[in-house]
Amino acid sequence: MSALAGLKRAVTEAIPDPVAERILPWKRAAFREAGVIGVAPAETRLLIAPVNSAGQGFAWARAAERLPDVSAANFMYRGADDVFAYPADHSVSTAYFVQNRRWQAAQRRAIARGFTHVLVESGRQVLGGSSTPDDEIAWLRRRGIQVALLWHGSDIRLPDQHARTDADSPFREGRYPEQPRLQAITEANHRLLRTLELPAFVSTPDLLTDVPEATWLPVVVDAARWADAAPSAPLVRDRPVVVHAPSRAGLKGTALITPTMRRLHDEGAIEYREITGVPASRMPEVYGEADIVLDQFSLGIYGVAACEALASGRVVVSHVSEVVRKRVRARTSRDLPVLEARAADLERVLRDILADRDRAKGIAAAGPEFVRAVHSGRRSADALAGFLGEREGAAGSHMEDWTDAR
Repeated sequence: MSALAGLKRAVTEAIPDPVAERILPWKRAAFREAGVIGVAPAETRLLIAPVNSAGQGFAWARAAERLPDVSAANFMYRGADDVFAYPADHSVSTAYFVQNRRWQAAQRRAIARGFTHVLVESGRQVLGGSSTPDDEIAWLRRRGIQVALLWHGSDIRLPDQHARTDADSPFREGRYPEQPRLQAITEANHRLLRTLELPAFVSTPDLLTDVPEATWLPVVVDAARWADAAPSAPLVRDRPVVVHAPSRAGLKGTALITPTMRRLHDEGAIEYREITGVPASRMPEVYGEADIVLDQFSLGIYGVAACEALASGRVVVSHVSEVVRKRVRARTSRDLPVLEARAADLERVLRDILADRDRAKGIAAAGPEFVRAVHSGRRSADALAGFLGEREGAAGSHMEDWTDAR
């Protein structure tokens, strides 16, 4: 640490934050740079915060703006280890969110004055500081702001219940080391649900098992962006490239499939690539170079990653439970074009693909249209319409698909 940096740190620590923010030039500059959340003028103004898992808070905000006289914005706090760098309308560092009292007060004022509706993601704090999520929600409601709860997956999926319903669950026999922590988090979030009795949304249809009263809010994927990064059809080369890009390997069943994939790779049947730590901006290229994408093999779900691979026109192989497939079919009148495989069946399924490439190509070709129909943002806007006081279908089928603003 330089002498100047050491002096700045000593001065900063000696002065209370509210005073330092006003008199120290570098603190004033940091405060201006952090800013507060804003939103375009409209009768209905929606805030989605504070998680932005897989960039979905940003995407849902754009979807909500399809509705008449609705504007929306998302906010998130970012850890120092945020390698994915998903886009957000407004973000600050986790340290700023937790510690900076002047910023917290300014953010509270901006939310109270600027928004009519708030979607609270994952039962997390939206306003920062030491208040609890239920205290914050009460604060918002006292100011006339409508509040709903939004769940992404591990924040509300009960591990003990999942272990009873899926033979390949990561929560069986102590396979997942963070299971006790997840159990405590999900139980606390279920208590929050029961106590507050607020409208609830879930991002994937499997979560309707855990929150039956919730509304499915489909994830949103820019189909064109992913298709453009995959100019050639899959399964043309003799040795197909098979990609697995687990965001959380312990939950995706990566360990269950690794021996099989290494063996097939060494045999020369496929080229296997396991991808980790790649920024979100590079993932279209990663999937575009693949023939086959392996999603997950222990949760029985499909989510953002599967949709991105489908939009790329790749052959997607994953374990998706029959319950989830039936829910998708019932709500969309479409079959999910994901080839089913449990970890124990994966070698057989991959060899079948290699033996009958035309069949697999046909299933892959259905992927982009499925994403355009179900995950373009139109259905997501319709899902939000009731909460926002709009008529379902107000987004209109004539509107263009959502596109990434980056």
